[in-house]
Amino acid sequence: MEKLKVGILGATGMVGQRFVSLLADHPWFEITTLAASGRSAGKSYEEALGGRWRIETAMPGSVAAMPVYDLAEVEKVSSSVDFVFCAVNMPKDEIRALEEAYARTETPVVSNNSAHRWTPDVPMILPEVNPGHAEVIPAQRKRLGTKRGFIAVKPNCSIQSYAPVFTAWKEFEPSEAVVTTYQAISGAGKDFNSWPEMLGNIIPYISGEEEKSEKEPLRIWGRVENGQIVPATEPRITCQCVRVPVLNGHTAAVFVNLRRKASKEELLDRLAGFRGEPQTLGLPSAPKQFIQYLEEENRPQVLMDVNYERGMGVSVGRLRPDTLFDWKFIGLSHNTLRGAAGGAVLCAELLKAKGYIEAK
Repeated sequence: MEKLKVGILGATGMVGQRFVSLLADHPWFEITTLAASGRSAGKSYEEALGGRWRIETAMPGSVAAMPVYDLAEVEKVSSSVDFVFCAVNMPKDEIRALEEAYARTETPVVSNNSAHRWTPDVPMILPEVNPGHAEVIPAQRKRLGTKRGFIAVKPNCSIQSYAPVFTAWKEFEPSEAVVTTYQAISGAGKDFNSWPEMLGNIIPYISGEEEKSEKEPLRIWGRVENGQIVPATEPRITCQCVRVPVLNGHTAAVFVNLRRKASKEELLDRLAGFRGEPQTLGLPSAPKQFIQYLEEENRPQVLMDVNYERGMGVSVGRLRPDTLFDWKFIGLSHNTLRGAAGGAVLCAELLKAKGYIEAK
């Protein structure tokens, strides 16, 4: 199979670096172009980073000497790729304009950013949950005036630890939930060297995160109607989001009511049996077992479980009846793998398998 040529917009940031590490040996995609802000343009990737490589594995040798382009030179970057991943750090209105500019060059954009998550004809895809939302792409292409260009986005990293669980329990009709997320500092693009005040600290506020955590699951559970995504109305979710001194891994403490009663055995059975199109299609980045349940009372733990299924799976534990709600549990997901770059790569694999991303 001839690999598709990929560009990474925002390649020098933490999520951009994660894209680089994930795509270095990808069986379907090949990095041909790296782009960042104008201050990095003209330098090699290694020079542009200036010692700021933050991924636990070494920088791939194939990209170290690769030149960095100015991401504002849309035509130039687009000419060398079949599609792009977007991981830029800019104001949302600028991101929206940039992503649409790339799409209009007939270059599909798979975005890690939140700027287009509520654009009605832009699919926000969690591949195991709502692959069918890709059906809005033709309507989006009509709006943009494109034949192959479009934008697709992945949902927020904070919902990955519980939205898949509610999806697995769909038949039991989750109706309302209280969620508290304990979120790693890499979700803010930081490590402990760049954010030393997080050592031994908790910050009970993450800008915009609670609204995303409450509303985005409803959009991924929504329906396609007249070329747009119509969000679901349930389950109603209320959320608090807390930044904690952990490098990678978002943990969620969840309380949920179900309209249809279920036993613990039934709930665990649905978690173990939950599969989506990525598993059916055998996509390269798909976890074989998407959700694992851990019986130990002190699991899941970040140090032991965050890298489950190469960081692409979800770990669940402590499922038990509650005194106010029907059930409570703890969920854990890797925020920069499943939650960010890895989720976007899996989304691109799904879109390629469905024929939406092809060679130019």
